[in-house]
Amino acid sequence: MLSNPLPIEVIPFSTTLHVRDTCLCLHVQRAARALARRFDNAMKPIGITNGQFSLMMSLNRPQPATMSSVANLLAMDRTTLTAALKVLERRGLVETNVDPKDRRGRLLRLTDDGMTMLTAALPIWTRVHAEVDAELGDGEPGRLRATLSLVR
Repeated sequence: MLSNPLPIEVIPFSTTLHVRDTCLCLHVQRAARALARRFDNAMKPIGITNGQFSLMMSLNRPQPATMSSVANLLAMDRTTLTAALKVLERRGLVETNVDPKDRRGRLLRLTDDGMTMLTAALPIWTRVHAEVDAELGDGEPGRLRATLSLVR
């Protein structure tokens, strides 16, 4: 049995309520989970998640993307990105190749099947995104994006 030499301090329930009501991290996480669930449910019929949609959309570019550019764009660490890519690679939606300019690096690109899937997903994303924007009201989506972009 471990003994704790420090006295146990009781945090008042009022503090719990204060954190619940004011914690920006909690509120953003709650909103992010709600939005993710909403987009996941909408994308379910075509067999991808909102995270997979975002990752595939980040690869929709004229030239193959580097791991670091995608990780930075999606604010993901490389380990999490690698795990997410493996799922899409197994499904034949994404391809990873050695970077000819730097053999240690990897270049990522959508396959033809990946582009087909992304093409099917885009109207779903557009519809759900328009619904969310409408629920937030005039000007609010832009203000929300601008405010969230200040968080680094």
